[in-house]
Amino acid sequence: MHSNPPDLRPDLARARIPDDRRAGQPTIGMVSLGCPKALVDSERILTRLRAEGYAISGEYQGADAVIVNTCGFLDSAKAESLQAIGEALRENGRVIVTGCLGAEPDYITGAHPSVLAVTGPHQYEQVLDAVHGAVPPQPDPFIDLLPASGVSLTPRHYSYLKISEGCNHKCKFCIIPDMRGRLVSRPAHAVIREAERLVAAGVRELLVISQDTSAYGVDLKHATDRGHRAHLTDLARDLGSLGAWVRLHYVYPYPHVRDLIPLMAEGLVLPYLDIPFQHAHPDTLRRMARPAAAARTLDEIAAWRAVCPEIALRSTFIVGYPGETEAEFQTLLDWLDEAQLDRVGAFQYEDVRGARANALPDHLPAEVKQDRFDRFMQKAQAISEARLAAKVGRRIEVIVDEVDAEGATCRTRADAPEIDGNLFIDEGFAGLAPGDIVTVTVDEAGEYDLWGRL
Repeated sequence: MHSNPPDLRPDLARARIPDDRRAGQPTIGMVSLGCPKALVDSERILTRLRAEGYAISGEYQGADAVIVNTCGFLDSAKAESLQAIGEALRENGRVIVTGCLGAEPDYITGAHPSVLAVTGPHQYEQVLDAVHGAVPPQPDPFIDLLPASGVSLTPRHYSYLKISEGCNHKCKFCIIPDMRGRLVSRPAHAVIREAERLVAAGVRELLVISQDTSAYGVDLKHATDRGHRAHLTDLARDLGSLGAWVRLHYVYPYPHVRDLIPLMAEGLVLPYLDIPFQHAHPDTLRRMARPAAAARTLDEIAAWRAVCPEIALRSTFIVGYPGETEAEFQTLLDWLDEAQLDRVGAFQYEDVRGARANALPDHLPAEVKQDRFDRFMQKAQAISEARLAAKVGRRIEVIVDEVDAEGATCRTRADAPEIDGNLFIDEGFAGLAPGDIVTVTVDEAGEYDLWGRL
């Protein structure tokens, strides 16, 4: 079994669509692009459609209309979304567009004037109205029974759990707050209730997501409702009591994050933090309009590791940001050497229409950005390889994602699905099934992946 280096673009999630339609049932196709937050939006739309009697298909052929849930994170992602819309129009002809790029309807209709409708992110009712207009529902109450857990676009054993929408940050390179609005947290009791349903339906791992997970509950003034307080630490503790793995994504390093680390040391939540550091040089961070405290961040990381030595840290960075000097970039490389992050991804800076960073002076040539990206990834890969090599000979817990004739593909507690590495079991895997959590001994390490045996 070969290694599978992680895709470093967090805006390239893909949905797995179940196909269980009955003869004559009105059918909607679905293409879900973008991050896991968009995937949750797709699941909610499909759950509503299933409840109204629609069948869901991952194929263009045989669908009465196709929904394309788009990404507008970067210009390259926008181009990919336009390409996906064009493909759906060619293959099916009846296309409804939603998602982040839907916040720019003229941009979409300028390229594809024949789309049936365009709606913005998390505008579920408008999407349903567009579907009703294109393909009227024909529910059969004796057949179209909705599973208690709704429609899932991920494997049965893990699920994304969105705890809030929007973001209060004003990073100059980002337009997501313009597309998705300011922070709106879900009530804690509603999050817990959804998590309980998921675990009851067989989910073994909950992946907590939002635009800014650390800020959860700020807009609610951390109020307590029906026994649950809207604060990340309380929410993590409550989720950890359900018996599933709990993994936290998109956590900004606010001071109160340190309160999560004892929960990780206790085993209530996974010892894993996904933190978007973006850069390390204070001048670059200031031009990004982000907190410029990289040195204190190193102290914070050291404090986290002192409490929970097993903690795995993932982050993404931007290289080639306007005005980034060679000295600033070297500071970033030196910071990586000190921080020793376990999992690292990077973007080359791109202008995004509407972002304030476009107006900054001293944009860098493409060849400089590519050179810095290559050097950055070389450094990150070397760190990953060394940290994984240190795990050889250790016994660790893994969750099984897939089993085929070649072996079992698993993930350690340090690996999120789709974006991190894998652990492969090549022998003695016949009795394993997706969702199993087992202990293995690590035999071999690569640049991103591990190999082990039961």
